[in-house]
Amino acid sequence: MNSTYKIAVIGLGYVGLPLARLFATKYPVIGFDINQNRITELNQGQDHTLEVEEEVLKSVLVPQNPFATGEHGLYCSANLEEIKDANIYIVTVPTPVDKNNRPDLTPLYKSSETVGKVLSKGDIVIYESTVYPGVTEEECIPVLEKVSGLKFNVDFYAGYSPERINPGDKEHTVEKILKVTSGSTPAIGQIVDTLYRSVIVAGTHLAPTIKVAEAAKVIENSQRDINIAFVNELAKIFNLLDIDTHAVLAAAGTKWNFLPFKPGLVGGHCIGVDPYYLAQKAQEQGYHPEIILAGRRLNDSMGQYVASEIVKTLIKKDIKVNGAKVLNLGVTFKENCPDVRNTKAVDVIKGLQDYSLNVTTFDPWAKPEEVMHEYGITSTQALNDLEGQKYDAIVLTVAHQEFLDLNLSDYLHENGIIYDVKGILPLEQIDRRL
Repeated sequence: MNSTYKIAVIGLGYVGLPLARLFATKYPVIGFDINQNRITELNQGQDHTLEVEEEVLKSVLVPQNPFATGEHGLYCSANLEEIKDANIYIVTVPTPVDKNNRPDLTPLYKSSETVGKVLSKGDIVIYESTVYPGVTEEECIPVLEKVSGLKFNVDFYAGYSPERINPGDKEHTVEKILKVTSGSTPAIGQIVDTLYRSVIVAGTHLAPTIKVAEAAKVIENSQRDINIAFVNELAKIFNLLDIDTHAVLAAAGTKWNFLPFKPGLVGGHCIGVDPYYLAQKAQEQGYHPEIILAGRRLNDSMGQYVASEIVKTLIKKDIKVNGAKVLNLGVTFKENCPDVRNTKAVDVIKGLQDYSLNVTTFDPWAKPEEVMHEYGITSTQALNDLEGQKYDAIVLTVAHQEFLDLNLSDYLHENGIIYDVKGILPLEQIDRRL
């Protein structure tokens, strides 16, 4: 089948675009997205997420639908008709939670409806979105069957290969991360595995069932979440004891099997979300997950905790809290990345504002209009906007490289404080760190 693969990638965000670009090095690929502005941007060789560099993207772009010629390359489109000749559909849409932290499968339902409209006999639909075990076969497949009129595992087939994209990471790119694969039948599993193995240089692991692959993905980030929650709790305890948490972790880390986790804010579209998907499925089965939800509660509380620690530090230095000027460095969910989805830096900002502090947010990576739209927070990308300003407190919330190159004392009142959430600044420069 190798020579006949025609791949349509549904959703061209942080996951879909790098995957589509990779497959386009060997196969005809159409990247489909309902956002016409995104399509226009990509066909011009530009990616505002910065996951795929301009020259790399342009190297695979083709000017017209490659399915007709069968030649490899990437064409991006918002026209559903143009993907109807695909025989491999890969769904890479987001799977968020709602305001009550319940899984929101709306993007998956809608994308399944989209694929169902163009699905043909013999096609394979592969999902990459993070879900709880059972979503592919129990939620998505019925939508495909209803819209297409085709019968699952008779007329069309399915696979699941969970995404392992790490936004902003230029070392662990999609082809360098081992990929878990699965199929709705053993034979389809082999086809899906062969397809991914043809482009993933790190190799693949074929799971025995789709549900096993779904479960493997959702516990990857749940495990990290729980481990970070543990060290966040340690940070709270050691702060009460006036012990440097990072020094404790450095000492404990000399043991060969000690796991190197650090305290911090847990946001983003994976670690801060995926555990809720597993918890939801467990609760549907009548089991209340104690450790998973305890870890989530603790990690979700850290933004407010950091804000209160900053206020305590200001009080200890006799700095008036009400109206104090704070420079917050960073609003993305992680360093060297423009992604602001589910960022917990916002919790710190809003926590400080609750104490009536005046917060200025500077982030050279985050688009101010996106930050305002998502969170109602004013931010700036321009360092010039800070010229001549002095602050009572500087809070390093995100470890962007640009911040490490700043002389923070230039922006600090003589009696001001520096609070290092990330624990990366020299100890002699700061007043407190998480």
